[in-house]
Amino acid sequence: MGQSTSTAAVRSRRSKAKPMLTAAPIQAEEWNDWEFIGGARDYTSDLPDECLACIFQSLGSGDRKRCSLVCRRWLRIEGQSRQRLSLNAPADLLPLIPSLFSRFDAVTKLALKCDRKSVSIGDDALISISIRCRNLTRLKLRACRELTHVGMAAFARNCKALKKLSCGSCTFGAKGMTAVLENCASLEELSVKRLRGITDAAEPIGPGMSASSLKTICLKELYNGQCFGPLISGSKNLRTLKLFRCSGDWDGLLQVIADQVTGITEIHLERIQVSDVGLAAISNCSNLEILHLIKTLECSNIGLISVAEHCKLLRKLHIDGWKANRIGDEGLIAVSKNCPKLQELVLIGVNPTKFSLEMLASNCLNLERLALCGSDTVGDMEISCIAAKCVALKKLCIKSCPVSDCGLEALAGGCPNLVKVKVKKCRGVTCDVADRLRAARGSLAVNLDICEHELHDASASDGGVQDIAGELPPAANQMLEQNIQSSSTTRSRSFKARLGLLSGRSLVACSLRRWSSGSSSSRT
Repeated sequence: MGQSTSTAAVRSRRSKAKPMLTAAPIQAEEWNDWEFIGGARDYTSDLPDECLACIFQSLGSGDRKRCSLVCRRWLRIEGQSRQRLSLNAPADLLPLIPSLFSRFDAVTKLALKCDRKSVSIGDDALISISIRCRNLTRLKLRACRELTHVGMAAFARNCKALKKLSCGSCTFGAKGMTAVLENCASLEELSVKRLRGITDAAEPIGPGMSASSLKTICLKELYNGQCFGPLISGSKNLRTLKLFRCSGDWDGLLQVIADQVTGITEIHLERIQVSDVGLAAISNCSNLEILHLIKTLECSNIGLISVAEHCKLLRKLHIDGWKANRIGDEGLIAVSKNCPKLQELVLIGVNPTKFSLEMLASNCLNLERLALCGSDTVGDMEISCIAAKCVALKKLCIKSCPVSDCGLEALAGGCPNLVKVKVKKCRGVTCDVADRLRAARGSLAVNLDICEHELHDASASDGGVQDIAGELPPAANQMLEQNIQSSSTTRSRSFKARLGLLSGRSLVACSLRRWSSGSSSSRT
């Protein structure tokens, strides 16, 4: 109910410097009801604890910590109202757990992270936490290498309300994962990255009690990710499946998954061994809305056509073809004919032509976001086609394509709903076209990195840096120097040093000019 001694001293000093005026004198009997520090009333004492808790919950982590230092009451309320907590988890955290979780006794979202060079918490610490935080709904474990399946099993028995589990670089293996799935019947999201202890001889991981609750499964960088096959295929209400850089052939498993789980709406496949056979299996998921195919080299137009013909609800399609030329016009035309609800299309390392882009623009009338990156066939003609046909387009990104100012100028009169254009690493584009686009469409946000490159090129001469730096404030000069260094990685070290020296000279010259002008003005 009261302020701390240090805070009281600060307020008393302020009150002496600037006395406060009160409208009426304070009666003696009112003194016990109101709290005064340095002559000023503490209005927060009238606020109920619940109101303060609501205020604290709207603050960021740093502000919450500072508020907890104001007084004992704020310290108590801040701790009791904190639901999210992130802790470093070395082994010496164990003796601190009772005091920590007696203060933060309402935590429902907990993250435990350990440095790679430190020894992490073990089973005893995790069990102690689970006893004090039985209402946990989310748990994130990072590099807690000392945890075993014993600690995970005890944790799962104590925290049965768990809804989301994310673990990375842990070693409790398949047994620990199975223990969680068999005890947490409310688990909805599971993310596993670099889980050690899963070998070729590992037992298959089934859904257990989570069969009906799991909605999202994400597997990253697993040596034997196929042991999660029974879990995926047994999760009847699964909506999102993400597989990143997991070894092994996934075609057969995708066939089993597609036959048993028909409600999947989102699939991400990145750098895994999957072919058109797997895509044909995915096409059985008729409710599919989001599909990411990132660097899956064995996938071709045949698989994409199969997906397009059967997944007519597709809204977002991301393809990184890695410039293998296995996916192109044929597959994209099938998408344009069968997926009228497409809203977002990202093509990286794919070479579409004007023909397929025109079909997409004409048939996919809801296309709002389009990204074309690393394409050798997207030039001025293709951009002009997009400007003329994509009526609903709002955001356009072009990167490393043979586009020039002539193509981008077509956007000045096309794409009436366009709000943002981003162009990177297109050598034929200059800063002039950005100015013309802004002049023609004042509300259009144009983001070009070409201007920065031209600025760096201009600074390559001896006088370039000085001329530019003389027009910029010191903070901008520092940014300019950093940009010069970051953009010239292929240049020699001596050239970098020369640029840095020139930039330094310009800073001194700029400062001297300001000082001289300031002194002259003071004399006058």
